[in-house]
Amino acid sequence: MSMISARSKRTAGEAVPSLLSTTMADGAVRCGVCAHRCLVRSGRTGICGVRENRDGVLYSTVYGAAVAVAMDPIEKKPLFHVAPGSRAYSLATAGCPFHCVFCQNWEIAQGPRLGAWPPVRALSPERAVAEALEQGARAVAYTYVEPTIFLEYALAIARPARAAGLLNLFITDGYATPEAIGLLAAVLDAANVDLKGFDDAFYRRRCGARLVHVLEALEGYHRAGVWLEVTTLIIPGENDDPAELRELTEWLVAHLGPETPWHVSRFFPAFRMLDRPPTPLASLLRAAEIGREAGLRHVYVGNAPELAMEDTYCVGCDTLLLARRGYQVFRQLSDDGTCPTCGRHMAGRALAQGAAAGPVPCG
Repeated sequence: MSMISARSKRTAGEAVPSLLSTTMADGAVRCGVCAHRCLVRSGRTGICGVRENRDGVLYSTVYGAAVAVAMDPIEKKPLFHVAPGSRAYSLATAGCPFHCVFCQNWEIAQGPRLGAWPPVRALSPERAVAEALEQGARAVAYTYVEPTIFLEYALAIARPARAAGLLNLFITDGYATPEAIGLLAAVLDAANVDLKGFDDAFYRRRCGARLVHVLEALEGYHRAGVWLEVTTLIIPGENDDPAELRELTEWLVAHLGPETPWHVSRFFPAFRMLDRPPTPLASLLRAAEIGREAGLRHVYVGNAPELAMEDTYCVGCDTLLLARRGYQVFRQLSDDGTCPTCGRHMAGRALAQGAAAGPVPCG
């Protein structure tokens, strides 16, 4: 745990009591939001840097404190089987329970841990939903950092967002506890979970986390009826062993189902992992082939547009349903979300829309 800096107190948001915590006899508090289940002593924060023990009460210090707000193509999340071609109002606070050495959003995710808080914009839940509607969003995405760490804020947005007809999306490392998933289940429509590898030593060494808890969260979201897509960043020499990828993809088929989309993503040097080259295209192709051999029916390759492996085909007859060129989506899917050739429903959420005549701009 870390001591609370004066700077964090000045730049964090409104403090609200944590929804999931247990106070011990000595005044320490056990957090129940993420799988670390930090024991937070008085005057300290948990690993995420944004949950603080104040006199025996655990507070979230980032309620209403947005550090990133943007309108993104939903495909950028990436979510390829949720409201294709639409846009998501995306937001984040600072903080993260992981400390991935290859983090692409480290300035906001690791800011509290590094003592360098990013600028904060006060954004009430009501204003966030209003902005999403004003800007024509189809969904609200809780993203850029691990959204479980701002659980109270996310729920306060998600409930009125759901009432207004918006989808709620988590882009997550998959470290929510069963209790947190239980709170989210009523309002969460879909999640893309980063399954960063299939080796616990890699998770501990490179991310400061444990693989088993990510797998438990994936199963928990699945049982709760949340639509899941999974992303794995393929890092040369770290998590690209074919045997490991075979285990990973076989687990996805067995525990989440063969129609779970798997996004194989190309690594580029970032944060404290600058000594590795970008993922060779051959490694991405090999990973995709391993996924297909394991039985996954929707395997995509991201951050490598030259491979053109982001289209969606019908599982029943192999008809092209959604063609993607950058963030443009060419929709061939029928209005009711079925294949125009064989009538099979495409797996996903919010697919029954008016068919687009040509490309749908996404940003």
